[in-house]
Amino acid sequence: MRENLLQKLSRKEPIFAGIKGYDDTVTPQIVNAVLSRHNMILLGLRGQAKSRILRGLAELLDEFVPAIAGCEINDNPFVPICRQCRNLVAERGDETPIVWRSRDERYVEKLATPDVTIADMIGDIDPIKAAKGGHALGSEMSIHYGLLPRANRGIFAINELPDLAAKIQVGLFNIMQEGDVQIKGYPVRLPLDVVLVFSANPEDYTARGKIVTPLKDRIGSEVKTHYPATLEIGVGITEQEAWTARNKPVHIPDFVKRIVEGIAFKARTDQRIDKRSGVSQRLPISCLENVVSNAERRAILAGDSTASARVADIYAAIPAITGKIELEYEGELKGPEVVARDLIKQSVLMTFRQAFPSMDFKRVIEFFELGGSIRFSDADPTTVVAGQLQRVPTLMDNSTDASEVGRVAMAEFILEGLYASDKIGRSEERGFVAIERKAPPRELYPDYTMERSRSKKPLN
Repeated sequence: MRENLLQKLSRKEPIFAGIKGYDDTVTPQIVNAVLSRHNMILLGLRGQAKSRILRGLAELLDEFVPAIAGCEINDNPFVPICRQCRNLVAERGDETPIVWRSRDERYVEKLATPDVTIADMIGDIDPIKAAKGGHALGSEMSIHYGLLPRANRGIFAINELPDLAAKIQVGLFNIMQEGDVQIKGYPVRLPLDVVLVFSANPEDYTARGKIVTPLKDRIGSEVKTHYPATLEIGVGITEQEAWTARNKPVHIPDFVKRIVEGIAFKARTDQRIDKRSGVSQRLPISCLENVVSNAERRAILAGDSTASARVADIYAAIPAITGKIELEYEGELKGPEVVARDLIKQSVLMTFRQAFPSMDFKRVIEFFELGGSIRFSDADPTTVVAGQLQRVPTLMDNSTDASEVGRVAMAEFILEGLYASDKIGRSEERGFVAIERKAPPRELYPDYTMERSRSKKPLN
């Protein structure tokens, strides 16, 4: 791995394909760990590409390596370590059959769960194997190897390390410090050539009793992952991962992408959402997929030749949001759907202010203040929505898009932005209307004539 990584660095090749936002933070730390020949752990909240990075490490292995045919642990034909392979090489010499193992076959991944046993991880004495081969139970030939030895000459990855039982964590001591394993107390040592990599949630990793201290001490490098630092990076990740290529092409305006990504950014700072759980990058990915699906469904039902995502489609994608946020007590009182709608409104406001920093849309607001109102739904065809929007003066003139679906999407975005800015009102029953402002309490603004009459000063 070290030699292959050095070649990648010298050729200026990307280390991890498809990983965005880590070039100056996480990736250099992983590179240093590999160059130092360290076992490592990735600490981060859910949806921070930890598993993808672990699997990406397999690209640093040699593409193919020779191994003795039939060996469970990919034994090197030049330096065999298991008893069966040593006997075979001694018997057949240069005629020993070999196979070529790909890097994918030498990457072994295990999700840590409480029911994992030491036999699963390291191995055990197999009575059936002993009986079939005519070996004694104490013979090395009776060993059934676990996942870790089977990753020999490769990478062994454990996801969610703190969920592994303490006695199983203790079983990893030898391989991490001395580089060998012992099977079921039987005096056999296997000097494995394997890199151990782990992932964990920071909250679980630091909690007492979740991970034994000696194991933590044996992990060479601790790398902390993070969510996208900027909205642009987040949009790039979501565009890359979301499934948007449908049978009927759907146009996704940039402001829709930014609103969808902004929902996750707003959720990560919202006091009603649990910070320890995190807000996964899967939230905007799933949300964008639902947005595209709603636009696709509308176009098919309406018979539109083209489809364009609108802000209304984001509200239709609320089911992709509510399942990915863990609420605090205050959020539980309001309910996940109310919180999701508020997050969409906040994101719309942020995107609207960035898109139109200086425009006031005075004539649009006046239309509603003079009693105008428009109403449409996310299922209405483009022609119906366009007919409603054209009633508002200058509203449709703010888009440079040549297509009608593009102009409709932009006009609706402006209305949603004015609603989020408290310039106009909106309800499910009445659509977009003038904002209803409550009159201020009388005691805060007493009648001036009353105050003047009480004054002892003479009137001018």
